[in-house]
Amino acid sequence: MHTVAVLAPDNVIPFDLSTPIEVFSRTRLPGGRAGYRVRVCAAAPQIDAGLFTLRAPWGLEGLADADTVIVPGIADVSRPVPDAVLDALRDAAADGTRIASICAGTFTLAAAGLLSGLRATTHWAAAARLAERHPDIDVDPDVLYVDNGQILTSAGAAAGLDLCLHLIRRDYGSAVAADAARLSVMPLEREGGQAQFIVCEAPPTPQGSELEPLLRWLEENAERELTLEDIAGRAGMSTRTLLRRFREQTGSTPLQWLHRTRIRQAQHLLETTGHTVERIAVQVGFGSPTAFRDRFKRVAGVSPQAYRKAFQ
Repeated sequence: MHTVAVLAPDNVIPFDLSTPIEVFSRTRLPGGRAGYRVRVCAAAPQIDAGLFTLRAPWGLEGLADADTVIVPGIADVSRPVPDAVLDALRDAAADGTRIASICAGTFTLAAAGLLSGLRATTHWAAAARLAERHPDIDVDPDVLYVDNGQILTSAGAAAGLDLCLHLIRRDYGSAVAADAARLSVMPLEREGGQAQFIVCEAPPTPQGSELEPLLRWLEENAERELTLEDIAGRAGMSTRTLLRRFREQTGSTPLQWLHRTRIRQAQHLLETTGHTVERIAVQVGFGSPTAFRDRFKRVAGVSPQAYRKAFQ
């Protein structure tokens, strides 16, 4: 039987911890046989889980002969990971054990050096911090999970379910995974990735910079059909100077900034109105519904209709 060791680190996020325990312990094979033996392992006798404490029946030795190790996230990723935990994960990886993280558990795998040179994901709100702290990792904030073979990572919260179901499908096939998905009241495959859940904040407006009036004007006139020449004329600059100043002060181009503003406005309309996609495309300044749908899916990872269905 396949053994899954779920690590219970101090400061663990309870949702991340319970997800693999429930999904794997309830997975059944044809004939009703259990698909997994699940262990909860910890480095200390008592674990802080925020609103409560817990005791794990296994120590870190439970990781040694496991087939899969699951690493949940912790609430404060700035806390150092105990050396004993890092050593146990490195030993497991060296033995060929499959290791997967949920949410901010990616930071633990990164601290152990298991993600160097690999593509990985984590909760979208922590992705920039992961990339800054570990530049040797190719951080993808848009996907629900990344499978590198032996090492896997998942995004936040419910993406842990997607990862667990993916592992079950790898181990026992789609039929067993589909049964586990139904038991969890989850689709086996969810449309889109994590991008649809990322809050599309207002593009940065450098306070006090020479571009601040222009950026405010762009946001107020985003519905107009504006060209680079129009924007440069409004700024009183050549297009070449505008592009250079824009890159220096915002990190993007004028048209990229404008498109981001339009998508943010479209998200608001999709969430709060019953306007058709065609009408919203015109309202936010796209030349055609097709261009709007393409740009929206590129940014949000799903179509405007799918976004509305999820968030209206």
